[in-house]
Amino acid sequence: MSDSFAGIIDLTTGFDMLTFDDSGLIPAIVQDIETGHVLMLGYMNREAISRTLESGRVTFFSRSRQAIWEKGESSGNTLQFREMRADCDADALLVKAAPMGPTCHTGADTCWDEVNEDPAAFLRLLEQVIATREASGDDASYTVRLLQAGAMKVAQKVGEEGVETALEGAAGTEKKLAEETADLFYHVLVLLRSRGISLKHVTDVLRERHGG
Repeated sequence: MSDSFAGIIDLTTGFDMLTFDDSGLIPAIVQDIETGHVLMLGYMNREAISRTLESGRVTFFSRSRQAIWEKGESSGNTLQFREMRADCDADALLVKAAPMGPTCHTGADTCWDEVNEDPAAFLRLLEQVIATREASGDDASYTVRLLQAGAMKVAQKVGEEGVETALEGAAGTEKKLAEETADLFYHVLVLLRSRGISLKHVTDVLRERHGG
């Protein structure tokens, strides 16, 4: 193996390039594909890497249980695999993924709990929560009922919340303006979900306009 290696891992060549420890494990740092936030650290063996690449869901090897485990298999907060890279020494992995809910078992967004103070990251998390609720199909969820009503109904709610936000902005208190804006943001995210548009599509437009 060369003195320096960094690259995307695949099943045909990846294992030969990686350096596993004496237990057959390699550390894997998971990063949010959208925000770049570091979500967690886990360990993978060859089987965990194979399952991750094949299933599209990030899978690890538990050192305490001595068993393969898929992140979110019980909580539903899975990590949707996007990309895996080895570092320059090929003895650590960077796994880029889309988190489907909080990553840490404590309920925090990350195992370092530093994302809670990031407004943009929370909007991304809320988008994921909406997607998870939709997938659940639970009629007890307001989000599910709203999505089942269709895009027209969601658009109507966005219009109502927009008017209420404008009224509070013109003459309301700061507290009420913040509350109505929160309602508006939530319903806009639900509308985007109902039309199959991600928050990234919107931020890409904003980024393009800003660059222009």
